[in-house]
Amino acid sequence: MAQMMDKAKGFLAEKVAHVKKPEADLSDMTVKNVGRDGATLGGRLDVRNPYSHTIPICEISYSLKLAGREVASGTMPDPGSLAGDDTTSLDLPVKVPYDFLVSLVKDAGKDWDLDYEMRVGLTVDLPVLGNFTLPLTKAGELKLPTLSDLF
Repeated sequence: MAQMMDKAKGFLAEKVAHVKKPEADLSDMTVKNVGRDGATLGGRLDVRNPYSHTIPICEISYSLKLAGREVASGTMPDPGSLAGDDTTSLDLPVKVPYDFLVSLVKDAGKDWDLDYEMRVGLTVDLPVLGNFTLPLTKAGELKLPTLSDLF
């Protein structure tokens, strides 16, 4: 009996490993808005749904590091669903408090940009499998706006 259960587990594990899963790409981060209480940075998440029916998104979790320091993290509960056989674009706004910005601008140096790393976990509800999280990481340089860009 134990041998039959092991074969059944192996068969099921093999089938689940080959189930199509959504694929995602995270675009570069940009400065969307600068205000008195901080800045809003934005990224875009493009998610390809290989199924013919919509898939609900449970949540999007994120963590943003600027110049090696974590400056923002959080979750977006229930941001919608993925359209069937299509690519869905999701905006990912990230608020950075003003006190972090002041210390980071000092570190920006002459080139006026900051190295960033954005980690995103996109959790979707897949049929048969249940909740499945797609981990994404994007690193790059965030160009800070100059005074002439703001006014």
